[in-house]
Amino acid sequence: MGSKTRIAPSGLLLLGCVILFGSVAVPHRVATAETDPFASLRVSRVVSGSPIASFDLKELDGKTVRSKELAGKVILLNFWATWCGPCKEEMPSLARLQSQFDSTQFQVVTVTTDMHPQGIKQFLDHLGIRLPVLFDENEDVSRSFMVRGLPTTVLITQEGRAVGRAVGPRAWDGEESVALVRHVLEGMK
Repeated sequence: MGSKTRIAPSGLLLLGCVILFGSVAVPHRVATAETDPFASLRVSRVVSGSPIASFDLKELDGKTVRSKELAGKVILLNFWATWCGPCKEEMPSLARLQSQFDSTQFQVVTVTTDMHPQGIKQFLDHLGIRLPVLFDENEDVSRSFMVRGLPTTVLITQEGRAVGRAVGPRAWDGEESVALVRHVLEGMK
């Protein structure tokens, strides 16, 4: 009976250490997510900061937009389609994010392979959204950004380098998104 009594306190001591050290590790992980704007929004960093491939795409109004015209701005390039429910749900948050920044410094640009301009126009008008919609008719741009699922969003620096990538919907108008855009605008210091 005596030996059982000695084991119990040492077992409790071990359990206490696990709990203590486990609780110390949790705030460290939380602090990392709080201090890293990419992690807090679950945006994967594009480590190489690869320059984006140049492109020329038609806009909803028929005007051609060239990627080189976007240079000098931070760009949030969002790939979506009207048949994609999560894409449509996140679209208003993208518009609200755009409204929080000067469009000469930051621009949300949407790209779709959905070739139904009238349906897209009706959808955007219904929600009161005024964002550029570029048509990737041959899916060349989608392939160059390795879009495999929708929505996919790529964050691009003023120098035209991809630095972040998110697959799946996000609340783009939240504090985390604003912090991420500011972080990139400030040169990711």
